[in-house]
Amino acid sequence: MTAPAGAPPAVAPGGLFRHRDFRLLWTGHTISAVGSNMTAVALPLVAVAVLDASTFQVAVLTAAAWLPWLLAGLPVGAWVDRVRRRPVMIAADLVAAALFAGVPVAALLDLLTVGHLLVVALGAGLARVFFETADQVYLPTLLPPEQVPPANARLHATQTASYLLGPGLAGLIAQLAGAVTAVALDAVSFLASAWCLHRIRAVEPHPRRAAGTASLRRDAADGLRFVARDPYLRVLTVFGAASNIGLTGYQAVLVVFLVRSAGLPAGLVGLLIGLASVGGVVGAALAARLARRLGTARALLLAGALTGPPALLIPLAGPGARVAWLVLGGALVSLGVAVGNVVKGSFRQTYTPHRLLGRVTVSMHLLNYGTIPLAALLAGMLGAAWGPGGAIRLMTAWLALTPLILLIGPLRRRRELPAAPA
Repeated sequence: MTAPAGAPPAVAPGGLFRHRDFRLLWTGHTISAVGSNMTAVALPLVAVAVLDASTFQVAVLTAAAWLPWLLAGLPVGAWVDRVRRRPVMIAADLVAAALFAGVPVAALLDLLTVGHLLVVALGAGLARVFFETADQVYLPTLLPPEQVPPANARLHATQTASYLLGPGLAGLIAQLAGAVTAVALDAVSFLASAWCLHRIRAVEPHPRRAAGTASLRRDAADGLRFVARDPYLRVLTVFGAASNIGLTGYQAVLVVFLVRSAGLPAGLVGLLIGLASVGGVVGAALAARLARRLGTARALLLAGALTGPPALLIPLAGPGARVAWLVLGGALVSLGVAVGNVVKGSFRQTYTPHRLLGRVTVSMHLLNYGTIPLAALLAGMLGAAWGPGGAIRLMTAWLALTPLILLIGPLRRRRELPAAPA
């Protein structure tokens, strides 16, 4: 039997490792992810150590990076469904590289300010909206459907490995050469990602638009309606939004807490945050196996249980041996997040009609990511009023309760998630 017109080519014998275009996509993802997670620690370190920013200013910096999902997510999702995605991803990488390269230049000229960092975080966040939305839709055009879940697992494994490697590198480089240097290396990582994407040979078919589609607003509304009416996507979206409030809330003030309350050096801060993410590497590696053994729906419930209650260990962290609580709690939380993201991402990509995938992806991200800037601002205000330790205690308590949301929908009654909408 021959593949239908426009279908992705079959994967060569030897699996994904021998698929040249996927290797390039994977390599670009890995390099960029390591750089991005260096910046996630380095940018707050620049604000704290170089510019003496307040707890609230550091939290606002985190909020600025995620605000574009609220401001531009829906129109970007509708637009991405109309165009080829690889050029969008390359352009987004180049814009992010230029923005991060401006930080060391401004520092050399003695022009760097907290306001400049906010502009960089906001602009890079907007580039990320375009990249991630296009990326989610691009992968199913590069691979046949049966290869999408293992490809997602590999991409997520390297993404979560970058949570371990990136912060540790950022802390080490900040200790040896300054936090600004770590930001400069992120600019290089985005250039490398753009180069890898440029070398992909597969010709992406131009998306077909349905006759009568009049506007981006109408297209965006179609994606929202699909998510709102589907019982599986709806509950996963609400859970993602609620859990991101807790996750982002404690992470937004974690660097300030470890540097100023616990008195840890910058190099150790990056190392500890990296070690706290090691569970994500394990979770991404085990996600497909857990889904096969337990069923995809039960694997999501297990992931939710690991994401929530273990977060209560994180506020117990402190000087000396008490830093082990941060590593243990963070490792369990990141394990649950990784398993949930791999299973949920593969489910969304194979379950949603492809013509709606960009809009459905960004509709879910609108709530999932849209709560992040609000949570960061809330954590900043709580940190200013009660200190970073008080903010972390409240946010992890909220996170511990969020898995209960998964019991509201049909997941608790199923072993496997459905293959297509009813």
